[in-house]
Amino acid sequence: MPPAYFSALGNGKYRATQATAGAWDPNQQHIAPAMGLMTHALERHQGTDRPLHITRLSFDIYGTVPIDQVEVSVSLLRPGRTIELSQVSMTHADRTIAVMRAWSLIDSPTEDIEHHPQEGFPAPEECEPWHAAEIWPGEFIASLEGRRRSLSPGRAQAWLRAELPLIEGERTSDLAGYLGLIDVANGLAMAVDPSAAAYPNVDSTVSFFRQPRGEWVGLDVTASVGPRGVGLTHSLLHDIGGPVGVLTQSLTIRRMPTAS
Repeated sequence: MPPAYFSALGNGKYRATQATAGAWDPNQQHIAPAMGLMTHALERHQGTDRPLHITRLSFDIYGTVPIDQVEVSVSLLRPGRTIELSQVSMTHADRTIAVMRAWSLIDSPTEDIEHHPQEGFPAPEECEPWHAAEIWPGEFIASLEGRRRSLSPGRAQAWLRAELPLIEGERTSDLAGYLGLIDVANGLAMAVDPSAAAYPNVDSTVSFFRQPRGEWVGLDVTASVGPRGVGLTHSLLHDIGGPVGVLTQSLTIRRMPTAS
């Protein structure tokens, strides 16, 4: 296994390692590490001396990306002292792979009115070990430690953590690490047998009311398949301390060819 998912080349360029190999096509990158990389690039651009938190990240996935060199660029769309909108783009060979827009909101004390209902999400030790590589191909999935509780077709609760750093030799935040894993939610609940249909997501939209901490990513997943080729994966997000936000993913459902 490579030492990390990406190696930094300088000037916003990174080389993906074989550890990013995806589940739908092991010759292409899984988008999850790329989402973490884009979040890391935004944090580096913003710096650490501003009282703003990244609270909503919306990723639009333009297409697949080979396991090769990518370039990440950041631009500020709406500057502000209390509310700010940024955009991060990832390209490969001058082709756009993904675009992320992120809202950052002012950090202010609200501990005295903090409230987030909890509905019995299990701790990691309460879930069975989940060997995702027995179901899904690709080195990225094989690099994860997982624990999972299957509730019904289309419903699952799981904990994940990565066994590799996001970028070789470079310190990254808990937020970037968290974003580098949550796209796996779409493969957790399996409302459809992946041998019968592919259901890649074309986007991932994440909203946080609290910044995630630690290495574990908790996912309470509901996957739905509609009657006309469209699906939706909806996940309540947790860290060890409790709920932190919500993830939604729009799916394109593509039936696999039947054997003759």
